[in-house]
Amino acid sequence: MLKELNLVMDYIEDHLTDELSLEDISEFAGVSDYHFRKIFFYLSGLTLSEYIRNRKLAEANKDLLNGETVTDVAFKYGYQSVDGFTRAFKNWSGFLPSDIMKKGISKSYPKLSFIITVKGGTSMEFRIEDKPAFNLVGVSKRVPMQFEGVNQEIEKLAESITEEQREEMHSLQNIEPKKIVNASYDADAKFLKEEGDLTHLIGVLTTKNQVSDLLDAVPVKAYTWAIFPNEGPFPSTLQDTMAKTYSEWLPASDYEVINAPSFSFTKMDDQKKDYAYSEVWIPVRKKYSSQ
Repeated sequence: MLKELNLVMDYIEDHLTDELSLEDISEFAGVSDYHFRKIFFYLSGLTLSEYIRNRKLAEANKDLLNGETVTDVAFKYGYQSVDGFTRAFKNWSGFLPSDIMKKGISKSYPKLSFIITVKGGTSMEFRIEDKPAFNLVGVSKRVPMQFEGVNQEIEKLAESITEEQREEMHSLQNIEPKKIVNASYDADAKFLKEEGDLTHLIGVLTTKNQVSDLLDAVPVKAYTWAIFPNEGPFPSTLQDTMAKTYSEWLPASDYEVINAPSFSFTKMDDQKKDYAYSEVWIPVRKKYSSQ
């Protein structure tokens, strides 16, 4: 995975003056757009769109120092107007493009590269499990993509579930894990928005196909799953597990993520405040050797 990530960084460098879409980048990386975006975020600490914007503006800075006009540089890096470029450049660097040209001041932002750093020998608990095809059944909506903190739209979705919907979900639930799960899929793949949206579903797993109009059903094929149990303060422990899964376990493992819904469930502890047991389920497949 680290080799692939560094090849993607090279690919981005070669296309900084093109209209880069996440579809193009994820296709080059050979991993789904949503999962690639999560891997990148948890490894680098910033979104992929932020990184590309920073690299474009850093190269624009060099071009301005080399005497290219503000107009030429703005359109070279995909801005629709000089005003739009000027605002973006000022927000990024703290300077106007004209300051660069007149005073020779500049700001840099180097290309990223990824390496594995071994820290303290901490191991992650996980298990690998094959699962037959099933349906994710529940309530769903498009929500803003968000990798950290509380997603207010998901909270509103949870609050909207009616007793009738809960009863039907309970009657359909017939495959492990027999818990209410949170699943995410169908993420936006373009940079039309800063992060875009994805579909979030709160529901259950079932092999049954008869579902009323009260609920949404998403078929999931038979896959291998990497499962990461965790226990501790909620939601920080769950979020930390997700971050380590993508930033530490996946790059060093023999598995790659596939383009299918991932999900998690949480069981709150009745005896301890804000304490829970959770599991993160991610669809994976063994990497094929290139040799």
